[in-house]
Amino acid sequence: MSTPPLQHERRAAQRFDFHLPVTIKFGDAKDAKEESGFTQDISARGAFFYLQSPVEVGSSVELTLNMPFEITLATAMRVRCRGKVLRVVRPATGTKFGIAVFLEGYEFLPDTSSDRNSAAGDFERISGLHASSIVT
Repeated sequence: MSTPPLQHERRAAQRFDFHLPVTIKFGDAKDAKEESGFTQDISARGAFFYLQSPVEVGSSVELTLNMPFEITLATAMRVRCRGKVLRVVRPATGTKFGIAVFLEGYEFLPDTSSDRNSAAGDFERISGLHASSIVT
């Protein structure tokens, strides 16, 4: 009886399988395009999501989404992430392209509708937890 060879996990951060709506901006500042999609999974270092349009490998993107409390370890929060496209997967069926992105930095966006004192405390707590992976 043979066993399959061991495969080492290359990811540096825990990946969360969440199907979250996401808004993606890509392209030059003057010709920036914005499109809606959804994530397959996300971590502090990267994301994989689906879009209707392909994006070029190496291009810069900006993602905006609501991170659930399971990831922030506090309350759900809006987050803007900046990153570079690592891989584009052409659709085998359907019309959505799979896009893998390395996240270079992110910022927590203010909540315009709820108690600001509570939100400020959450920002500090979350920033402290993820300080080693935040790049500005």
